[in-house]
Amino acid sequence: MFDNPVTLAILVIVLLVILFLIANTIHIVRQYERLVVFTFGRVTNGAAGPGILLLVPIVQQTVKVDLREFYIEIPQQTCITKDNAPISIDFLVYSKVFDPEESVTAVTSFSGASQALAATTLRAVIGDIPLDDVLAKREEINNTLRAKLDEVTHRWGVKITNVEIREIVPPREIQEAMNRQMSAERGRRAVITESEGTRQATINVAEGDKQSAILRAEGGRQAQILQAEGYANALQTIFGAAKGIDQKTMALQYLDAIKVLGAGESTKWVIPMELAELTRPITDAMRSSRGASEG
Repeated sequence: MFDNPVTLAILVIVLLVILFLIANTIHIVRQYERLVVFTFGRVTNGAAGPGILLLVPIVQQTVKVDLREFYIEIPQQTCITKDNAPISIDFLVYSKVFDPEESVTAVTSFSGASQALAATTLRAVIGDIPLDDVLAKREEINNTLRAKLDEVTHRWGVKITNVEIREIVPPREIQEAMNRQMSAERGRRAVITESEGTRQATINVAEGDKQSAILRAEGGRQAQILQAEGYANALQTIFGAAKGIDQKTMALQYLDAIKVLGAGESTKWVIPMELAELTRPITDAMRSSRGASEG
């Protein structure tokens, strides 16, 4: 049956056609993919998927669209700032397809179109900003680029999710000026740090001296208080002892003192007037006892 080469060739062709029809009839669409189906050249039923789709071969054609977020790398672009300073910038544009049908029918290649649009938009945005703001307000420029790009790509079914400037390269003379400024700033910070350290050290020494003086003064005050208390106690003791001495005792003490003086070689005595007052009770007592004996 298969000895005839013509029959064998026809059989092979039929098998190939069947395999082709099966391959073009059954389509497996992943979770992150969608199929835009064209029937006789027209989009039918929007985007299909995910899952298994059965299509009519030849009559229906498909275009597969990836819904995952992707990025476009924009090569370094030379821009002129508002104050006429040339500057080179390269950045990344992150985007994703939210309408598969529009991304296929509204633009030939949204990736290439987005890249060209990003380059022209960057030049327009940088042209309205002075150089100092370009260097200092990177995040603000990112947001402005994202908003302007999204206005255009939205009609393509593509959403711009983020824009990130990777590098900003100013002219060489500006870089040198920036380096000098940074060196001066570092020197200024070093001087401030050193002076702050010296000031703090001086404050610490002064604080230590103050505390030391306070402690010395407190010690002196406590010593004076203790000394005064000692004097007061001594005086109190002396005063207590003095209160117990009467006039007779004092007179006897004076007489003992005169006796000691009489034992010396001096021939002149100086008797204080107070002695007469002190010895008066003794002489009165002696007179009283003498009168009693005579009577």
